Amino acid sequence: MNRERQKIETQNITLSLPKNLLQRIKHIAIDKNTSVSRLLTDTLEEIVKKEDSYENARLYHIKILEKGFDLGTEGKVTWRREDLYER
Repeated sequence: MNRERQKIETQNITLSLPKNLLQRIKHIAIDKNTSVSRLLTDTLEEIVKKEDSYENARLYHIKILEKGFDLGTEGKVTWRREDLYER
């Protein structure tokens, strides 16, 4: 991935991983011609982006449900349950 990134403040973290997992991650990073740090950053950014889009969609749909739908009844029920369901 050869894209320009804005200069943003970063912070180092300590991450403990099983050795065999780290070994596999290093091979994946090499295959993708990137670093483990860049690989993890990209993956974590993708997770955050998905979570943000999920939360935005959830809030949007809650807003729609709170507003309600116009069913053409102007809020008045003009039928009885028995009329809708034959027994």
